[in-house]
Amino acid sequence: MAINSVGDNLATYGDYTTTKKVEDKTALDKDDFMTLLLIQLQHQDPTEPMDSAKILDQTSQLATLEASENTNKALADLAASLGSSQQFSTIAAIGKTADLGSNAIGYDEGSVSSFEVYFPESIASGNLEILDSAGNIVSSMEIEPNPSGVYQFDWDGTLSDGSVAESGVYYVTATYNDESGTAQTTRMGAYPIESVRFEGSDTLVKVGSTYVNINDIAEIY
Repeated sequence: MAINSVGDNLATYGDYTTTKKVEDKTALDKDDFMTLLLIQLQHQDPTEPMDSAKILDQTSQLATLEASENTNKALADLAASLGSSQQFSTIAAIGKTADLGSNAIGYDEGSVSSFEVYFPESIASGNLEILDSAGNIVSSMEIEPNPSGVYQFDWDGTLSDGSVAESGVYYVTATYNDESGTAQTTRMGAYPIESVRFEGSDTLVKVGSTYVNINDIAEIY
């Protein structure tokens, strides 16, 4: 069966608009407290000035509020820094293998299922196998000689006995010999990481011809 090398060139486009920022005054900050304190002092009765203990209590509350705001800001900056650091550390995964944790494909009767399989070694000869949920090989396709890489396959549902498969979930594996004649095995769902892309707080890695969220990867090795 002929197999085609996989490649793609993805481009993203985005439209954006700017909106006027509305200041939130549903909660008072330290500046508001300072303004209120100064107004109280300006309009106090000279014959009955504010109790010094009360002033000290209010200034203490102001200092506590400011310290709390500074702490929250420092924690927010730290969280942003750690998040960015964790994102960029993913770059070290380029060249490693990402396992999506499954080699299952869905098939609808009368349709064609397309999928990709990574061959770590060059292919001298071999077969691609489609298995049912019980692990039985229900269809087999001959693989042409090719160098190592990710290849796309199409399965039209034809079974080994010539009948057509029922709709359902099937599994993809491959057994092949490399150029030295050594027997090798592989399966769908494990691919080399070719690149890393960041979209906001999401980290996407390119496996085969698709970008997937790193949270969807079961293992990197």
